[in-house]
Parts: sequence; structure tokens; C-alpha cells
Amino acid sequence: MRRIDSGVLGLEQGAITLFSDFEDGGPMWSAQGPREARRSVAFSGPFRSTPVVHVTLSMWDVHHATNMRAEIVAENVTPEGFDVVFRTWGDTRIARMRADWLALGEVVHDDDWDVD
Repeated sequence: MRRIDSGVLGLEQGAITLFSDFEDGGPMWSAQGPREARRSVAFSGPFRSTPVVHVTLSMWDVHHATNMRAEIVAENVTPEGFDVVFRTWGDTRIARMRADWLALGEVVHDDDWDVD
């Protein structure tokens, strides 16, 4: 378990459109097999250490005649940001996808001293 002093707990959240492939026949809509969409997110300011990041699907527009297969994760998490990664496979056809995210971690407090 990670313990965070509540006086330095920072929380940032956001939403990101991962792709909209139905308009131009992009790979999530027109291809089959393993596919991946990756988007980088930069925090508004750095955390003191690597935060915990939670990512969830907030909108997905899937073709009704195919199986719905999906994985969404946060990868390459650093104090400055992370990558939202969406994967699908098989015959799944996805027109559009949006993800919501939440980052929790330690931030610099105004009373912290920087002694070098």
C-alpha cells in the first residue's frame, strides 16, 4: 500500500479522445487483428513522485455486428505525464473512443524547503 501525506496529495483528471476512425476508414474501424492507439498526456505540473493513474473508457462507439474486445491502460507513468493505451483485436470495429483519467500522488507543498 502506498501512503501519501494528505497535506501534499495532488489530484488531476482529464479526458482524451483516442481516435475517431470511422470518418476516414482508420485502422480501428476498417482493420482486423491486433491494433493499438496510444496518446500521451502531460500533467499541468509535475508530481513529486510517480503518481497512481487510473484510466477508464468514457465513450466508445462500436459496430453492432462485431465482438467488443478492449483493453485500456496507463503506461510509461512519470511525474510529468503518461500514455493512455487502447488495444483491441479480432474482428472488433470501433468508430470512436474517449478515455477519462485520474492521477493521484504527492505534490510539492508551499512550505517545502529546497536545500542544495
